[in-house]
Amino acid sequence: MGIFSRIGDVVKSNINDLIDRAEDPEKMVKQIILDLQKEVSNATTALGKAKASERIAKRQYDDAVKTSADWEMKAKAALNAGEVDLAKKALSNKVKADESVKQYQQMYEQIAAQTAQLQEQVETLKSKLDEAKSRQAMLIARSQMAKTQKNLAQSVGGLDSSSAMDKFNRMEEKVTRQEAEAEAFAEIAGSSSTQDEKTFAELQHDMDVDAELQRLMAEMGQTDAASATEGSAAE
Repeated sequence: MGIFSRIGDVVKSNINDLIDRAEDPEKMVKQIILDLQKEVSNATTALGKAKASERIAKRQYDDAVKTSADWEMKAKAALNAGEVDLAKKALSNKVKADESVKQYQQMYEQIAAQTAQLQEQVETLKSKLDEAKSRQAMLIARSQMAKTQKNLAQSVGGLDSSSAMDKFNRMEEKVTRQEAEAEAFAEIAGSSSTQDEKTFAELQHDMDVDAELQRLMAEMGQTDAASATEGSAAE
């Protein structure tokens, strides 16, 4: 039973680790901003199309109003000329134009209302995007600080201070022993070198003495004695 329990704990731990990595704040914040940017872009495109439709509807409405006014002017001109039947025909066309005016006005007002709503949505999305961008740096900094604190806490919590200090003390003892050995070898090498130097110094001194002796004996004309001295020295 204990083995299955431990396996379950491992599986849960792995699942939680995957969830934590999937919901990484830094990645999530960046993804949210990307999503908002995409929404703003789509909404802006829709707003542009809506405004284009609004302009077309406004132009059609204005044309219908102008057509109605033109037929009314023609009806007045016909009446002034005494042409009643012609005036009626003009007014018949005006009535049809007025119907178009009502239709285009209704269409224009509906499209204008939708455009205003889209404009408001775009402004709201842009405001959210600006807010997300302004908070992004702070959220990422806080996330990184939290990760650092967590890692430090786990490191300190998992550190066996007594074991670490024991290892440190052993390393210090080893270094101390190496230093002592180095000093001992240096001392041995130094004493041998000093003896050799003393021997060479004595030889040089004897040679200097002999040279001085030869010089004096040569100055005093004792060359035979000098030769004899060299022969005895050679023996």
